[in-house]
Amino acid sequence: MQRCDWVNSNPLALETKHHDKEWGVPVHDDRLLFEMLILESAQSGLSWATILKKRKGYLDAFDNFDARKIAKYTDKKIELLLQNKGIVRHKLKIIATIENARKFLGIQKEYGSFDTYIWSFVDGKPVKNSWHKLSDVPTSTPTSEMMSKALKKRGFKFVGPTTCYAYMQAVGMVNDHLVSCFRYPEIDSL
Repeated sequence: MQRCDWVNSNPLALETKHHDKEWGVPVHDDRLLFEMLILESAQSGLSWATILKKRKGYLDAFDNFDARKIAKYTDKKIELLLQNKGIVRHKLKIIATIENARKFLGIQKEYGSFDTYIWSFVDGKPVKNSWHKLSDVPTSTPTSEMMSKALKKRGFKFVGPTTCYAYMQAVGMVNDHLVSCFRYPEIDSL
């Protein structure tokens, strides 16, 4: 079975499962959109494999990514999180997660859902790309740059253009499976 090169070059079971079941599937559930935004932000400067290995730790540590609960975290909770080996113990990223939860809730209130807001960057439908090799896939695009600026203007942290593009890939705002990958036509038909 042909997969995207990034999976073939690092065939960990966790990455393969993520690629085969989740990556690139359009997501419209606010909780999952928030989860992926936090995980992509946590990845900044690290590998996706590192974050996938710690995903359960994140789910446990951050109340199943319940933004309402996270938005109320105190300094005491931050100190507990800094001791948690199940997550990336980076103080600025932990604080950013709390701030991002607050901003996420603000967008939900303003737009009715985070889904409505975030998908507006691609006019509500996935962008269909046709990459033939991994080196063709960009690390950012004008759209991810625009998303990054808009999120930063609202006070989000760790949401640079590259992180935003990885987020767009993960939640299916773009179909960046290689055309030779078995998931490309499956995702395209969703």
